[in-house]
Amino acid sequence: MSLGVSPLDAERRKYRPRLPTVLARGVAGLEVEAGGPTAAVADADAIRKHFPQTFGRPLLRFRSGGPGGAAKPLRVGVVLSGGQAPGGHNVIAGILDALRGVHGESRLHGFLGGPRGIFTGQHRELTVDLVEPYRNSGGFDMIGSGRDKIETPEQLAACRATCEKLGLDALVIIGGDDSNTNAAVLAEYFLEQQLDLSVIGVPKTIDGDLKGGPVEASFGFDTASKVYGELIGNICRDAKSAGKYWHFVKLMGRSASHVTLECALRTRPNLAWIGEEVRKNELTLREIVDRTADVVRRRREAGRSYGVVLVPEGLIEFIPEMRVLIDELNALLALHAGGDAETQRRRAAEQLTAPSAAVLESLPGNIREQLLKDRDSHGNVQVSLIETEALLAVKVAERLGGELKAHKHFFGYEGRCAAPSNFDADYTYGLGHVAVALIAHGATGAMAALRNLSGPHESWEPVGVPLTSLMRIEQRKGKPAPVIEKALVDLEGPVFKTFAAERETWQVEDAYRYPGAIQYFGPAEVADVTTATLRLEQGAD
Repeated sequence: MSLGVSPLDAERRKYRPRLPTVLARGVAGLEVEAGGPTAAVADADAIRKHFPQTFGRPLLRFRSGGPGGAAKPLRVGVVLSGGQAPGGHNVIAGILDALRGVHGESRLHGFLGGPRGIFTGQHRELTVDLVEPYRNSGGFDMIGSGRDKIETPEQLAACRATCEKLGLDALVIIGGDDSNTNAAVLAEYFLEQQLDLSVIGVPKTIDGDLKGGPVEASFGFDTASKVYGELIGNICRDAKSAGKYWHFVKLMGRSASHVTLECALRTRPNLAWIGEEVRKNELTLREIVDRTADVVRRRREAGRSYGVVLVPEGLIEFIPEMRVLIDELNALLALHAGGDAETQRRRAAEQLTAPSAAVLESLPGNIREQLLKDRDSHGNVQVSLIETEALLAVKVAERLGGELKAHKHFFGYEGRCAAPSNFDADYTYGLGHVAVALIAHGATGAMAALRNLSGPHESWEPVGVPLTSLMRIEQRKGKPAPVIEKALVDLEGPVFKTFAAERETWQVEDAYRYPGAIQYFGPAEVADVTTATLRLEQGAD
């Protein structure tokens, strides 16, 4: 038996991602059409002050033109930034293939370990032979990733020095909202420095919260939600088979509940909490516990002492009294970082407001301890480490007098590096081509995007979206800062409304669906179908 690549890996390498018709002949002959000036999601005057060189640039559309004239070789750098998402390698493969289509002597350099690789000059040339084994594969292991921000004058200057040393014409940053904010900062800086170097962003995040306007989806969401959907479906069938366990499942999504909502539509659990709805209705932790316990009781009365509850990773921050507590703790720990758990707890008891101190003391010890730990690089509590699913299970059991057999799960890393679905494989490969089309036409400070994604791939439309048009001002580390806005679940939109119309039936009845594993081969309605979220948003369902 061979210990090399698996049979599936070998077959996936053979897959040839499908391009939109407008990109299928290459990017050299494309014609670009510019729309009118763009603004910002909010705070336009403030965004303009931060980005005077790039603010207001138009949306760019592409259409097939003539055969295209002789093009010069391009030298491009690419970096993977932030957490992994299925399809990152195909963005790189798409960039490489599109560059070779522009000119055979074009070269691609990958920066190692994320943005740090740019300002430290760590890179490797990405050749055809090096990239080939990574096509249609999951992970970011071709060049690695990282969460470093590029924000200090020294870092910006070091990035410029690296790009000039390599003779780059462009830099492509593949990442989420923070990473693409970095891209906007670099694009503005290079223009201020009169450096002729394009900076292009690519939308990545499995959380599904980098979208809006012309940006219809971030890559990785399709694959990750399908991975989680398979696991949840398996748990639903296990719950029904055993007939005695409740499963509390936490899913990725700190700032938005898109993954939980999509997985709920795919599997029909008995209960799924949507953080945005919790915040709108100002539900307290007690109310959430009481409503969950009520579903448990009603199912028990119907002879079903089992069930499945989905919980978004960031639920705890959507609960009003928890949000107030976390904000107070963030401010407190910003002034008094460090110290053992008992010191932090005593300090919190002394300095928190009385309501927040009472909330903190009401929490189980492990949750309390996590809330008091040091913050992440943005000064925020590390929500993914808080066992929200365990908190809910414990509180529900208390409300039921201890009569609850509960299992807790967190599905997060399981979905980040899966082999991309056919949709994500095609989508990311196409995004790589759009990035090169933008570079070839001299664009900068733009995000590569494809529209009409719920339709057949032939009709997908390549566009370049000004990064500043996606921005607003938010508080970061206690100061106002320009950031790309996270897209939250729209409680008035068709996705949530579809869920809300059906969820009452799911609570007591066994309406479970079992989506099974991602299918890479077979009929289009099985292998190529995308998320319910995208189909509903675009009226395809």
